[in-house]
Amino acid sequence: MRIKEHPILEFYPGKKIRFYLDGKEMEGYEGEPIASAIVAAGVKVLSRSIKYHRPRGFFCAIGKCSSCLMKVNGIPNVRTCVTKLEEGMKIETQKGKGDFN
Repeated sequence: MRIKEHPILEFYPGKKIRFYLDGKEMEGYEGEPIASAIVAAGVKVLSRSIKYHRPRGFFCAIGKCSSCLMKVNGIPNVRTCVTKLEEGMKIETQKGKGDFN
């Protein structure tokens, strides 16, 4: 379930690294899209819709939709499908676009 080719990002998975999703330690490969590492770890829901709070998963993978918006290292609304994973990143799910909690 890991992305190996991407339409707009070039990446060559680096070494195995640790990151944190909602406080839980996970592993991924340095340089792969954050969303890819999360999905490869078995997590299917990346965010929830604003109005009805319906689950949103990995959808476009090119940064054009809002399904993968997450808080990364304290910064909300990061498009995790086009943001490269780095060692020790702290990633949090959001309740909706602009969730600053």
